[in-house]
Amino acid sequence: MFPGADARIAAGLAAEAESAGWDGFFVWEPVWGVDAWMALAAAAMTTSTIRLGTMLTPLPRRRPWELAGQTATLDNLSGGRAILSVGLGAVHEGWTAFETDPGRRVRAELLDEGLDVLTGLWVGQPFSYQGRHFAVRPTSFAVPPPPVQQPRIPIWVVGGWPRPRSMRRAARWDGWLPNFLPPAAHPTPETLAEAVGWLRDERAARGQDLTGYEVVWEGRTPLDDPAAAAAAVAPWAAAGATWWLEADWTQSGDAGAVTEACRRRLRAGPPVPTA
Repeated sequence: MFPGADARIAAGLAAEAESAGWDGFFVWEPVWGVDAWMALAAAAMTTSTIRLGTMLTPLPRRRPWELAGQTATLDNLSGGRAILSVGLGAVHEGWTAFETDPGRRVRAELLDEGLDVLTGLWVGQPFSYQGRHFAVRPTSFAVPPPPVQQPRIPIWVVGGWPRPRSMRRAARWDGWLPNFLPPAAHPTPETLAEAVGWLRDERAARGQDLTGYEVVWEGRTPLDDPAAAAAAVAPWAAAGATWWLEADWTQSGDAGAVTEACRRRLRAGPPVPTA
C-alpha cells in the first residue's frame, strides 16, 4: 500500500514491487488530490503481472458510470489486473470541504446502488436501472469495451463485523475488507476466524462457497527480519486471511522520506508465512 501521492513515483514503486515478488500494489483515492486511477494506469505501463487497485474507493461519492469507465479502462490497459476496493468512505475534512455528508444510511444506499450500476455497465449494453438514487437508460453512444476479467473485476467490500447487514454486503461480492465494530473492536485471529466462518455460512446459504473469495488483512511487518515478518502474518493466514496488505499509515511529512520508506520495505520482499 503506497501512502504517498505522486503518480510517477507510484508507477516506479509498482515495478519494484513486482520485481520483489509482491502480488498487488494499491494506492489511496482522495476526494481532491492525485488521481488514483491515473496513478494505477501509469503503474500498469511499468508492470506486467502485479495486481493493481485502490484502498479504497468511497463509492457513495462517485458517479458509478464514471467509475465503471475508469476501472474497465485500467483492466484493459493492464491485461486484466484491476481490483476495486469499495466502502462507505470515512467522512473527513478532505471530503466535507467540498461535499455535504448525506449520512451513513444514505451512503449505504448509494454504495449498494452504485455497485449494481457499476457491474451492470461492465456487462455491456443494453443496460437499464432504476433505483432510489440512480436511474440509467440503455445507450449506444460511445460504448466502451467491457473489462478483460469476467464475470467482473474483483470487488472487495468493507464489512463491519459483527453487523449482519454490512457483512451480507461483503459476502455478496468477491472479498471482505474487515472493519471491526463493538464488541469486537480489538480483533484477534480468533475474531477473524469467527467472522470468516460466518461468511462461509452466509455464502453457502446463497449457493456459493469461499473458493476464490478474498479476506484482506492489513498490518505492518519488519523489513529486516523475514522470520519475524512470517510469524506476524501466520496467525492471520491460519484464521482465514488470503491477502496480507502491508500498510504503514503513520508515514507522513517529507514526500521523499515516505517514498524511500516504502521502497525499503517493498525491496525486502513480502512476508510469507511458513507452512
